[in-house]
Amino acid sequence: MKGMSTPLEDYALLSNLTTGPLVSRDGSIDWLCLPRFDSPAVFTALLGDADDGRWKLSAVDGEVVEWRYLPQTFVLETTWRTPTGTVRVTDFLLPSTSRGDLVRRVECLDGTARLVHDLRLRFDYARATPWVRRIDGHDDAQALLAMAGPDGILITGPPLTWADETGADGADETAGRRAPRLTGSFDLTAGERLDWDLSWFPAYQEPPEPPDADRALAETVEFWTQWVSQCEVRTEHRPLVWRSLLVLRALTHLDTGGIVAAPTASLPESFGGARNWDYRYVWLRDAAFTIEVAVAHGLTSGAKLWRDWLLRAVAGDADDVRIMYGLAGERELTESELDHLRGYEGSRPVRIGNGAAHQFQADVVGEVMIALHELREAGVGENDYTWGLQKSLLRYCEENLERRDHGIWEIRGEPHFFTHGRAMMWAAFDRGIRAVEEHGCEGPVERWKELRERLAEEIETHGRDEEHGGYTQTYDNREVDASLLQLPHTGYVAYDDPRMLATVARLEEELVTSDGWVYRYRTDTGFDGLEGDESPFVLCTFWLIEQYALSGRVEDARRLMDTVLGAASDLGLLAEQYDPQAGRLAGNYPQAFSHLGLIRAADAIADAEGR
Repeated sequence: MKGMSTPLEDYALLSNLTTGPLVSRDGSIDWLCLPRFDSPAVFTALLGDADDGRWKLSAVDGEVVEWRYLPQTFVLETTWRTPTGTVRVTDFLLPSTSRGDLVRRVECLDGTARLVHDLRLRFDYARATPWVRRIDGHDDAQALLAMAGPDGILITGPPLTWADETGADGADETAGRRAPRLTGSFDLTAGERLDWDLSWFPAYQEPPEPPDADRALAETVEFWTQWVSQCEVRTEHRPLVWRSLLVLRALTHLDTGGIVAAPTASLPESFGGARNWDYRYVWLRDAAFTIEVAVAHGLTSGAKLWRDWLLRAVAGDADDVRIMYGLAGERELTESELDHLRGYEGSRPVRIGNGAAHQFQADVVGEVMIALHELREAGVGENDYTWGLQKSLLRYCEENLERRDHGIWEIRGEPHFFTHGRAMMWAAFDRGIRAVEEHGCEGPVERWKELRERLAEEIETHGRDEEHGGYTQTYDNREVDASLLQLPHTGYVAYDDPRMLATVARLEEELVTSDGWVYRYRTDTGFDGLEGDESPFVLCTFWLIEQYALSGRVEDARRLMDTVLGAASDLGLLAEQYDPQAGRLAGNYPQAFSHLGLIRAADAIADAEGR
């Protein structure tokens, strides 16, 4: 993996609802965290090179002729053609197991072919090379046991062997040794099939029994197809909307209900830059947006799962709400740097943890209240617990009304009064008022009305540019910010209101590229306290599509939708950002935000066209 890193669009996501490895088109698993999304990585080649951990399975002298998911699943099929035959590799994770059963199946479809493995286990982000030994496995089959500290890995299937730096086989396999590299070469003829399974387990417990590969595959296919069958999708972009809904489910932890923003860490916003963040945590904002989308697509029961996570997280600190938490609601997400990794495309520092967890962001309560309002509208009732926590959130909002914040984009410069954040506070009180007036909840509605009116007057006085008539990024500058595209979604202003149209015109002048991609804000002012630049933001571009569609510019919306969907991977996956000059996806991948934006943009076009 010297030179240019594998393009993100050449990676597939697998998921078992506890972790999300990335598999490259050429058969290399370059990222895998076990047992959870936010656990230390076992394969870290994505942020370094092959020696930082990977599992490559490929056909000798072969080329990939087909690469796809089985329909409406995360079962990946890669078909290789060699000079002597054709083979298919099937990769999947068995859902509903915390041990991370990763199954790799090889089938020879015709002729003959040779398959080779290159397995380099590196625990704790390549800071620990495990001790590996051969043991008697299930049904007396031989298995490899790898251990380092608290982590154990069991590898079952046709035997892999130690290799030294020159590729020669090692000895002393039952006694074991540190294993920089494990290899295997297997010749198959038409009709033959081989299976391997990699399972994680706590090193202080007995190794698990591997699953039956046939049964595991059937269960995995059934799990995904059954889940997606519940989704109501009515747009012409149905396949990509289905895939996006599946991504949201794939990034949701089975036991806790928390949805990670992405399964990856430290993929750069600009290649070679320093804006590299860990997104393997649960933002209140992402959870709220996901609830809205779930309700809109008939997934009310799934939305309740996300709601329950959200309320549990907030319940622990309703007077000190965090913007993000760990998968189970953990509050400490200490940020640190991994100096031994070279970074994706040489982008350093490589960061794990996220220091933004301690920021105050004024918008999050509004987004939560909007989402829970949508659940009420869908018929999900409140009880003293769920409504009591929402009243606590509104009390928190009131107590922080005079507090500047770091905004939706988590700037690391000085805090400000962000217009978007103030409008989201307006939305929080608005949804509280509607809960009382429309759904029979109890609360200080007259006080909330006073605060709602006060915020509206303040926004109109301080959050608009008198010259252009549109809204501004903050109360103390005249810049624009793509977050302003969310104002109509809150109900604060209509999509076709002259103030909103003036805002869009400014955005088109300042933040939109010639082919329609949208930057979040200008980075050349030093406003965000960070070095370097970033690529256009995929979610913001979908927000512009939504704005176009719902303000009467449907053809503009459709043209820009085609542009953005053209940047998705062959498998329908999107990253956080897109670099138009390089023609490559950038940032953490796949990104829940981007797929949420795709769904909403597709729905907006359908709504605008009366479908």
